[in-house]
Amino acid sequence: MLQTKMVRRQVPLKNLKPGAVEPAGGATVRQTIEIQDGLTADMAREIVKVLKEAKLKKVQSAIQGDTVRISSANKDDLQGAIQLLKGKDFGVELKFENFRTN
Repeated sequence: MLQTKMVRRQVPLKNLKPGAVEPAGGATVRQTIEIQDGLTADMAREIVKVLKEAKLKKVQSAIQGDTVRISSANKDDLQGAIQLLKGKDFGVELKFENFRTN
């Protein structure tokens, strides 16, 4: 039931972290589920490590809080980095946003 509500609200199901199942009384059970928003420091370091190991030319990455900012002068290099990260499983749904500076 919870998953259908989350899908309707466009919350990625990968970001749900289920807890332990506890008896609640009678024939019912209770389970705590956490929603993870953003990246942990370990996940961000792993993303930066994957990008460095790929040795993409002129692609730089920086950890900024719970996000990883990837920059490059070439748009094709950035698209290659996005495809590389989409191919890996980091345990959470990754979002890609385009921030242009004029």
